[in-house]
Amino acid sequence: MKQLGGGEQISEKGRGRKRALWGRGRGVALLWAGPCGSGAPAQKGALRWRSLEATAARRWWCFSEMKYIKPLISEQERYLQANNREFNSLFGYPNNSIKTSKYNALNFLPMNLFEQFQRLANAYFLILLFLQLIPQISSLAWYTTVIPLMVVLSITAVKDGIDDMKRHKNDNQVNNRSVLVLMNGRIVTDKWMNIQVGDIIKLENNQLVTADILLLSSSEPYSLTYIETAELDGETNLKVKQAISVTSDMEDNLKLLSAFDGEVRCESPNNRLDRFTGTLTYKGKNYILNHDRLIFRGCVIRNTDWCYGLVVFTGPDTKVMQNGGKSAFKRTHIDHLMNVLVLWKGSKVKLQRLSINKLHHSMNAS
Repeated sequence: MKQLGGGEQISEKGRGRKRALWGRGRGVALLWAGPCGSGAPAQKGALRWRSLEATAARRWWCFSEMKYIKPLISEQERYLQANNREFNSLFGYPNNSIKTSKYNALNFLPMNLFEQFQRLANAYFLILLFLQLIPQISSLAWYTTVIPLMVVLSITAVKDGIDDMKRHKNDNQVNNRSVLVLMNGRIVTDKWMNIQVGDIIKLENNQLVTADILLLSSSEPYSLTYIETAELDGETNLKVKQAISVTSDMEDNLKLLSAFDGEVRCESPNNRLDRFTGTLTYKGKNYILNHDRLIFRGCVIRNTDWCYGLVVFTGPDTKVMQNGGKSAFKRTHIDHLMNVLVLWKGSKVKLQRLSINKLHHSMNAS
């Protein structure tokens, strides 16, 4: 155990080039690559400690020269601090970019071929091609099978490639949308993909919500905000969200919003749209959070001039992406039927050959 300033203790495990360090009460492990081992002397500048004030009573420790940081355990709950990117980056939260495409330049050919040969008809003709390469058992030339097989595989690959290029284009368009974010006491324009957990963003009327945000304040009385959730649940009726009173008093005062250092502890990312549990700690007091305080990514701000929100979930952790799932290989009913027919035809041919062989054996025996 290593005693640090402020009474914090860090436990050390492992030898060699990697050492795992756990801060007390954090629940997240940090991995640091550097000279270590029992009694290994620290090189000059290799290990520097710096404290980040999370609360007045607790210090969080990290390296000022960190080469590699990642959570070593699954996220049980989310912890973040407003207007503190440096602290939130320690937990390895993803940025706000999304990816719905399936392929890239390297894996397109092997992955697409693997998917196509899941159709038993393609696999059947591939096996037939191998058999036709042996002249002793085949009277047909190999090119009579390889040409139609290549035509079918090429047409399908081109179609899949065009569809995935459209996904890439759509992802690029979404990730490069503009949003207003509070940085260093002023509002600046940034891209969606650059938004991080803990940022405070400004949304205006008829604007898409960038990420899952905790509503802080709005232009409407009692900090009400009207949203449309058609992209999430198909409903066009407006829903109402309301900020808690302790943050609604900040309104659009950039000085107060920049000084806001509230801490949020909430549930880990999930796909449940009807519930959210968490607490906001601000100025020594705790405030209960529920789904009425949260605005999900994909919603549209309606009948509200402006509102400010604290980013809680970004990119793949947002509710809409958690419900979307990964792009999977889809097979039609005809594909399933063809697989059954190929299996049935193959088993039928095998039975016929077995019966012919038995007939030959019986004739020879007689």
